[in-house]
Amino acid sequence: MTPEEEFREESERGVSAQASDVEFQRSTNEWMVTSLVRKYSYNFTWLGRPVIQYPQDLLAMQEIVHAVRPDLIIETGIAHGGSLIFYASLLELNAQCGGPTESVVVGIDIDIRPHNRMSIESHPLFNRIQLVEGSSTSPDVVDLVRREAEGRDRILVCLDSDHSRDHVLAELEAYAPLVGVGSYCVVFDTIVEFLPPEYFSATDRRCAPGDSPMTAVEIFLGFHPEFAQDTAMTDKLMTTVAPGGYLRRVR
Repeated sequence: MTPEEEFREESERGVSAQASDVEFQRSTNEWMVTSLVRKYSYNFTWLGRPVIQYPQDLLAMQEIVHAVRPDLIIETGIAHGGSLIFYASLLELNAQCGGPTESVVVGIDIDIRPHNRMSIESHPLFNRIQLVEGSSTSPDVVDLVRREAEGRDRILVCLDSDHSRDHVLAELEAYAPLVGVGSYCVVFDTIVEFLPPEYFSATDRRCAPGDSPMTAVEIFLGFHPEFAQDTAMTDKLMTTVAPGGYLRRVR
């Protein structure tokens, strides 16, 4: 067994142990609720832009991008553009390490504010970014993105816009079919489904348990057995806004 294989086996044992540790799960869930109320994810930037993600999920996405080596990443909901820059930087690194040289990330948002657009377009990595302003579920936008996907066979999708059940489900139906076997459609903020009532009284989120990304995922998986939840990813991360939201295409 090589040192890399030994490391992998040790890691898998550790993940399995922490996934069955009830006290670890309880304390992690308690911390997650507190951190969400405090807007913990707003504390971080990526290459100068606010990224508004948990570091653990960013590291998970790095692992996925390295493994899949996508030639196209589709992201819905771009906010300040930090995650776009993050994906563009990973695509640039992949290209330097033998991955696709012409890979891009398409960012879709219903409202790209002028100051955010200016910062994104002036970034050195903008050559790997395409911006689309409009609803991610509108027929025109979906058709545009599908045309961009033509001829590409390693596509990764990240859904992080309107978090209501119906909107996320419409995004899944529109974009998940573009994902090839072995790649992912990642649905962020599935954690909404597992948050206590007091969280929603302290925030102005327009989603809630029963009307969340997780409920959309559950409906989608019921009709799409070609996708499966990567539970090992959630078990490894523990701290994530996307429990059950890492959907891997298996066939």
